[in-house]
Amino acid sequence: MARAIMLMGTGSDVGKSLLCAGLARAYTLRGLKVRPFKPQNMSNNAAVTIDGGEIGRAQALQALAAKVDPTVHMNPVLLKPESGTGAQIIVQGKRAATMSARDYFRRRLDYLPAVLDSFHKLAEQCDLIIVEGAGSPAETNLRDGDIANMGFATAASIPALLVGDIHRGGVIASIAGTFNVISTEDAARIKGTIINNFHGDPSLFEEGLRLIELHTKRPCLGVVPHFHEARKLPAEDALALEKAATTGTGNFRICVPRLPRIANFDDLDPLKLEPGVTLTMLQAGDVLPADTDLVILPGSKSTIADLNFLKEQGWHIDIAAHVRRGGKVLGICGGYQMLGRLIHDTQGLEGKAGTAEGLGLLNVETELLPEKTLNRVTARHVQSGTAMETYEIHLGRTHGPDAVRPFATVDGRSEGAISPDARVMGTYLHGTFTSDNFRRAFLSQHGAETGEDSYAHIIEETLDALAAHMEKSLDLDRLLSLAGPII
Repeated sequence: MARAIMLMGTGSDVGKSLLCAGLARAYTLRGLKVRPFKPQNMSNNAAVTIDGGEIGRAQALQALAAKVDPTVHMNPVLLKPESGTGAQIIVQGKRAATMSARDYFRRRLDYLPAVLDSFHKLAEQCDLIIVEGAGSPAETNLRDGDIANMGFATAASIPALLVGDIHRGGVIASIAGTFNVISTEDAARIKGTIINNFHGDPSLFEEGLRLIELHTKRPCLGVVPHFHEARKLPAEDALALEKAATTGTGNFRICVPRLPRIANFDDLDPLKLEPGVTLTMLQAGDVLPADTDLVILPGSKSTIADLNFLKEQGWHIDIAAHVRRGGKVLGICGGYQMLGRLIHDTQGLEGKAGTAEGLGLLNVETELLPEKTLNRVTARHVQSGTAMETYEIHLGRTHGPDAVRPFATVDGRSEGAISPDARVMGTYLHGTFTSDNFRRAFLSQHGAETGEDSYAHIIEETLDALAAHMEKSLDLDRLLSLAGPII
């Protein structure tokens, strides 16, 4: 019979996703069949699954850690924010609705049957499910109708562990306070605690552990030191893009405008690890540096809104000047759409129906359409002839004269567009830079030095190191004993 354990946090960004990935790899290496699960996620960083749907990128990484293909059942409800108050609702991999936060809050329980259905489908395949909560159960104003934390744990009748981030400070109060504000019934479901992200000598926190156990009457399963190599793994939250605005020290400079609704920004991760590259995220108010070699316009969950933001920052002027100086631009998905002359949203899919003027750097135009393209594909880069393992996840169709010079071919069809002078390129393909031969060929073609490391090998090595980190820091035997049977 399969068992499950759920990791909840004292707050957002306490490291639950990373811990779940590490535990998934650690127990997989012990010979268990493991599956990751997150009932409800909110992220525009999505992955396309083996069964043709989309889930949060963190669950795709956790599936990789468990050495299995990602499926829609690992994240049955995905909320993709489209505005400050509304989101697209993805249920078991497919778009189910678009609604305001208030409407979703009222209707959350409508999606609990799908969540439980996915959970039990995974249970049929494995020995252990590692469940990741969202935010914190301490947000008791959200408890009624909850399907992400205690509401799900209660419905599925599974135990939980509470994770606190000591690097933030106040970890004793945040853990003890969580027990203080949640109900007695919910508190009974928490079987232990984990202290995450410790810097320094963990033995110095022995008195802190005693106090936490005194206040919670629960065992602490370990103190997990800061895992520095986590920077090599794809980040789930776009907040990570603000923590390290510039990465790398190479001579080839890539700049990426930080758009408010940036999506699938893990496209950039392999570039950050190249020794010849320095990658800078332009924050609001920044000016595009004159020594930039390549501008990448990333994906967007709301292309027209992000295009307007880009223009408000004056980046459209900077990018046009960059191209005149001989600089290169690559637009990916929503970024590709922005590079064209026009974006038509005649059905009002992103807001008020109408047409927006693009940057005009590619002679193409886009029509936004309600049907979403979701594919995992093998493509071939036209200029270098190298193969790429990629995926498509977008609304809309783009066409025009510059499309006669495609960026790539997919199953014999042309994909993307390149300007006549080859300085501006656009593609709908995500994940291209994870393919080592393409990444090296593309960077070399544009004057950058490249390394010899395989990106996939780096990720695998990092996940193995993370698993060893879990084995050393946590009592994994005890943690496994606390996992409850799935009924």
